[in-house]
Amino acid sequence: MRAAMTRIRFKGAAAAAAAVAMAVVLTACGGDDGADEPASKPQGSSSSSSEQESEKPAPDEVDESQILATVKGSNGVEVVVNSAARESGGFVTVKGTVTNGSDQSFSADGWQGGEQELVNNHASVAGASLVDQQGKKRYLILRDTDGKCLCTRFVGGIAAGAKAPFFAQFPAPPADTTEVDFQIPTMPTATIKISG
Repeated sequence: MRAAMTRIRFKGAAAAAAAVAMAVVLTACGGDDGADEPASKPQGSSSSSSEQESEKPAPDEVDESQILATVKGSNGVEVVVNSAARESGGFVTVKGTVTNGSDQSFSADGWQGGEQELVNNHASVAGASLVDQQGKKRYLILRDTDGKCLCTRFVGGIAAGAKAPFFAQFPAPPADTTEVDFQIPTMPTATIKISG
């Protein structure tokens, strides 16, 4: 009698294990057409946290009451730097505005810089840098693993007569460095103070 009960229990356990294995196989064989994705997940959203962080823009509220520097370039383009703040993650965020005082759209040609990694960052401030004259170091703009800068991209350019906010993030210089030169390719250099 005990042998019969043991066989029944063994068959039941084997059947349960087979059911679990079948469920796993069916789940793994699902198509990748997105039909089995949960309804709460928006289509086209990425599950990679690094991609989400790189696409999430820094807050573009710019406090225009404070002006650290104003730089005028050719064709009526003006860059105003309103803040350069140390952040807790060991980086500096520079914020400001770009005004297109010309009569045609401004696409920030050349502002992406000459680095091969940054070639795909058109219409952005990807080529910007901070220069620590005291420490004799240049800090290039931060970027994600896909080579996208942690900065504003002016999608579609800036219309004639329009103003657009910008941000750019850099590794932080040493804590005792309070002044740096902010450089954007094709524009004059501006000396700015770092807060925080």
